Parts: sequence; structure tokens; C-alpha cells
Amino acid sequence: YQHFLCCSVGFSSVFSNLKKFACFALVFDVLNAVFFRTQGGVHVHSDRLTVTSPVLMWVKQHGSVYWEEGASLILKNLSSDLPLHQLLKACFSVSDSPVWMDSSTSSQCCSLEEAVGGAQGLADITGSRAYEVRAARRKSQCSDRNRISLVSSFAASLFLGAYAPIDYSDGSGMNLLQIRDKIWSVSCLGACAPGLEKKLGCAVPSSSILGPISPYYVQRYGFNPDCKVVAFTGDNPASLAGMRLGEGDIAISLGTSDTLFLWIKEPTPALEGHILCNPIDSQTYMALLCFKNGSLMREKIRDDFASGSWDEFSKALTSTAIGNYGNLGFYFYVLEITPEAVGIHRFNRDNIKVPKFPKEVEIRALIEGQFMAKRIHAEKLGYKIGEILATGGASHNKDILQVLSDVFNAPVYTIDTANSACLGCAYRAIHGKAGQVPKPLVRPGENLSDQEFCLDQSPTFPF
Repeated sequence: YQHFLCCSVGFSSVFSNLKKFACFALVFDVLNAVFFRTQGGVHVHSDRLTVTSPVLMWVKQHGSVYWEEGASLILKNLSSDLPLHQLLKACFSVSDSPVWMDSSTSSQCCSLEEAVGGAQGLADITGSRAYEVRAARRKSQCSDRNRISLVSSFAASLFLGAYAPIDYSDGSGMNLLQIRDKIWSVSCLGACAPGLEKKLGCAVPSSSILGPISPYYVQRYGFNPDCKVVAFTGDNPASLAGMRLGEGDIAISLGTSDTLFLWIKEPTPALEGHILCNPIDSQTYMALLCFKNGSLMREKIRDDFASGSWDEFSKALTSTAIGNYGNLGFYFYVLEITPEAVGIHRFNRDNIKVPKFPKEVEIRALIEGQFMAKRIHAEKLGYKIGEILATGGASHNKDILQVLSDVFNAPVYTIDTANSACLGCAYRAIHGKAGQVPKPLVRPGENLSDQEFCLDQSPTFPF
């Protein structure tokens, strides 16, 4: 199974019993340095609000894609003699694809909320209040387009050789889908652009088989013509599958964004966080708290204060005491989602704002501040924190995980892959093929003796 992110594309294969066979990842920044000059897979524009990725990078390689008239015919008749980025270069009406870090649509968010009676009204319908990261864009971008895809359904379209439908789970992150009825909201669509329902197409269950693979892949790469394409979904829903979460489990993904999520039975939307349709069980839901300033923020501080070295970063982190001597920092390089804030704000032990910290204090202030925010916002929403399952790139750093364990006062378990989203996509392929939830998709607490899950860190001073 192939998995697309802003910064990389991953490949995973598993056996039918869900044991991994192989996992690989290709980083866009390395591959596309000459062509697209991205950092972290994106372009941050001069206003530091607009964040996009070149659409053709996805081809060579959470955003939205706008198709030109006639693109469906090109998809249907791809020549196996040419690479995709050459075949599809005329297919897109917007060359820079809006991605999840984009924060340039505040006015559209306000209009959308007003159309349905306010922020809580929108949350009750779609699972969350309006966030700039959602795919409901400017009317000028939507009105004249033939078809609009999310990156997930766009990637599926490449394999299908036709426009692929948006799945329930990723679609419920657009502020357009009624999460209980699993249909597009007429009120929300009307607030965005005319004719939008036709451009989006009907949403489908996340386990749907969309059809056979395109002849392009059979002829060019030797795929079996009987290979089926299962609906693609977003990275957070895929991570839920990859970590095999069940009801009551809590996980923290330490990736490009940092995300706290869990499996729930009934949606209780609030003004903070998100409720999405569950990609494994369409009758249940998943809750999300997303923090935009994740690994890119950690990497920036690493580069500025640790000479770009994770070893030096960890040495500085462990040289300071728990609590950082009362020093605290809030680090928002781009406009944050939870809370809505931007900039770097440092406070000393007397709660006085200061312009800078020593290197060691700076690094611990970043990590402790990030995890304190996650715990505070999670508990405000009533989340009960017990054991934590950590995944994502930073989950390989034991010193960062120790801070996570200390801040949450909870044991932290890890899964033996940093890319749980990619692994979850492979699980979902089995799910779609089987027509039912593959086993074992069970609670981490029931898997702790399994070699895939291990107790990584415990609180230094449990209380």
C-alpha cells in the first residue's frame, strides 16, 4: 500500500496476519530539491499563513487538488511509455495545492460558521468548528473546477485511472460532511460555492473497493490486473488503523503535525478538537486534537540550537531538570490550531516574558511546552489519560518520550514502526479485501506482550 504525506510518500506491505513484510519511505525534499525547492514538503509563503505544495510533486510523489476539464479522459487513457508527471501536467487548474498547514482562509471559515448558526452549530454538523486547514476554499477556486479531490482520493485516482471518491473518514475532516448521516451538508456546501456537491462526488465507506487498478500500472510496472484499489484515507485515520486502537485507547502521533487521537462510540463535538468518522468501523468515530507545530518546529529548534544534530538535541534535553527550573515556552512557527496563536513566547520562573533562553533550557522548554499543551487541552475535553501509545518520527527518540511520560504521568508504549499511517493503510487494504475488520485490530493493552508494542518509558516521578 502507498501512503502520501506532505513531506514524504511511504510504502508498506504486510502478510494477511498483519505482520509487516517491508516498509519504505521517500522524502520529497530530497527528491524534489531541484524541481520544487520545498522544505518539509511545503512552501511557506511570505505571509506565513499560506502554505501549499506543488500538485505535480504529489504525482512524482492533508490537502486538496483541483482537476481541469478533461482530466478524467487523460486518467483513463494514460500511456505506459511516459511517467505520470508528464502525462498529468495539464490536468490541474491550481498548480499549488493547499495543504493542512495553510492558514489563509480565515474569512471563509467565518462565513461557513455564520451560515449554520455559529461555530458550535458547524461542529454539531461536521464534527468541528471551522479551521483554516480544511478544504473548503475560496469560491473562485471551486466554481470553475471540473472535480475536487483530497490528496487521499487524488492518489487513489492515479491508481484507479478515474476520479476516486472521497472516503467518509478523510471527508469528515472538510467541515462539509454530516458526520452522523455520512452525506454532504447542503448548508455547508451552499456557503462555499455553487455546484460543489457534484465536484466532490459522493463520499463512500472507507473500506470500499473502488475498482481494478489502472492498466497503466499493469503495463508499466507489472501489477496484477486483478489488483483492486481500496478507498484511500487521510494520515490520521490511517494511523488509528496502524496502531490498532480500540475504544478507550489514546495515542499521540509525533509527526509533521502532532496529533492526539482515540476511538469513541458517540460524537460529542466541541469547539476544540475534531470528531471524524472511524475508518475501521463506519458506525463509530475518532476524536482528534491536532497541533500544527510538530516535527517542523522541533527540527527548527534542533537546527538553531543543536547544530542540526538530534544527538546534541537529546544531550541538551537530558542535561536539564524536569520542570526546566520554572522556565516555559510556547513555540508556534506557523499559526497554531490549538490554540490559535503564532510566534515564540518564552517565560521565566517569575512568569516574566524573556527574549531568549540558554540552549539547554530552550530545548526542554520546547518539548515540555508541546506536551503540556496536549495534556491540558485533552483533559479540558474530558479525555481520561491512562496508557499512551506513541508513534511518528519523534517516537524513536527515547529522551523525547521520557518527557512525554513525565508530563502525562503515564507509561508510554511505542509501536515498532515510526510510520503507523503507512502501516495502517496496508491493514486497511486487507480490511477492504476481506470486507470486514481484519483481526487482530485490538486494543494496545491487549498487545503489550506482542513484539510490535513495547513499554518504552515510565514517569520519572509518578504521582
